[in-house]
Amino acid sequence: MPMFRYTGRSEGKPVDGVINAPSVEAVAEQLFNRRIEPLEVNEVRSGSGDIELEFLIEWPTDDDRILFARQMYTLTKSGVSLVRSFQGLVESTHNKRLKQAMVRIIEDLQAGKELSAALAEHPRIFDRLFVRIIRMGEETGRMDESFKQLYQYMEVDKNTRRQIKSALRYPTFVVIAIVVAMFIVNYFVIPSFAGMFGKMGADLPAATRILLGTSAFVKQYALYIVMAVGIAVYGFLAYIKTVPGRLWWDQVRLKLPIVGSIINRATLARYSRAFSMGSKAGLPVIQILSAVEEAVDNAFMAARIAGMREGIERGESLTLAAYNSNMFTPLVLQMMAVGEETGGIDEMMAEVAEFYEREVEYEVKGLSSAIEPILLTVIGAMVLVLALGIFMPMWDMSSAAMGKAKH
Repeated sequence: MPMFRYTGRSEGKPVDGVINAPSVEAVAEQLFNRRIEPLEVNEVRSGSGDIELEFLIEWPTDDDRILFARQMYTLTKSGVSLVRSFQGLVESTHNKRLKQAMVRIIEDLQAGKELSAALAEHPRIFDRLFVRIIRMGEETGRMDESFKQLYQYMEVDKNTRRQIKSALRYPTFVVIAIVVAMFIVNYFVIPSFAGMFGKMGADLPAATRILLGTSAFVKQYALYIVMAVGIAVYGFLAYIKTVPGRLWWDQVRLKLPIVGSIINRATLARYSRAFSMGSKAGLPVIQILSAVEEAVDNAFMAARIAGMREGIERGESLTLAAYNSNMFTPLVLQMMAVGEETGGIDEMMAEVAEFYEREVEYEVKGLSSAIEPILLTVIGAMVLVLALGIFMPMWDMSSAAMGKAKH
């Protein structure tokens, strides 16, 4: 369907945007329905200067989705129809991909589609969990509650993601800084000492000879080393985008020293929060687990959750399936068993999520104190190597020179 760019006036204020329609007349009709007076309507043609390359258009951020769910909660709670709600949000949405998706959703709603089906047409913006919760809102007639649950879940999930990034950022920068520092020392600093030692013609200790040999190798093959590192990084990034590569890397991330436990708990917090939301919305356990597989954003954990789902399909209880997955601690399993027995699994899983979120917050706060001893050890080792390899020979030569001067 053609896309049109329009400018107009609504309540005395200028507005503009894009809209999909079969013709200019259809665009004008849609704008009048939105109480917009069209001033100019132009078709956006492929290859024209008005259209942006598809890959340059940014995808909606977490903040965009949270704001969308919040606004939809307010509008649906106020009794505004879905079509009018989306028409109003199109004008205020800044992200172009989200705006384009809303335009298509409006068309689908006007054609008689249900909202969940219209949202499902845009899986990179609205994931399966989002669509399933909206579908449950349609079935129960509580659409406002569905949007409320979604934006609350996404806000907590965003905070959890931020904590994971915070946990990984510090050690990543430190490791990069150490590698760069070692490269600079070997390429620029040590060669200057090599020339001085060569002029003196003194016998050098083994540590110094090894250090000078390493520096000479780095300086001679620096370009090849940089190219090899670049190829290795590119190959690694390409591999973890494949199915087996992502499965392997997501498993490795959970076992990383210090930060692995943070990632593990944060992932389990996302699982528990998403499960609680799905259960509160009334979704069957099988459907909840199917949707949560995507929500955890970890291929290894998703495989474990798929195993839980298969166990429940065989007739196992949720607690037994969770026990067999080896993902949860005994305390959490006990909480899940109580929730399953009392019929309050949604509340109990919310408490499990809060438990893991507190653990993540505590570990992130103590991350610096846990990493500092390792950093001090690495830096101390670097100083020791430089002292033994560079400064000790200089000290020996100075002592020898002073001894000769006295004689």
